[in-house]
Amino acid sequence: MDTIERIKEQISENTILLYMKGSPKLPNCGFSSQASQALISCEEKFAYVDILQNPDIRAELPKYADWPTFPQLWVEGELVGGCDIIMEMFQQGELQTLVKEAAARNASADDSSAEA
Repeated sequence: MDTIERIKEQISENTILLYMKGSPKLPNCGFSSQASQALISCEEKFAYVDILQNPDIRAELPKYADWPTFPQLWVEGELVGGCDIIMEMFQQGELQTLVKEAAARNASADDSSAEA
């Protein structure tokens, strides 16, 4: 399976997916830390991919997503955005609604903070 196929599979198999540097418990950059903390605060299960452990994904995802930076949040197969958008949505209460509704529609499909 090539990298783009793997990315497509990860996005389709995980309702809420965060591509980040590090993990939610041990983020390796401030932006990834903020994004993962916002998601954790939504109190719904989400998956993540540590792009530092997956250099092929780190190289290919920005081209596939047409989004140059990390972290990247994907919900139900759609790119939500990066840290600034995630934090703005969180502060306005939009992220919580988006995440909770997506999780409710896809109950039992995902695993809590599991690596995809």
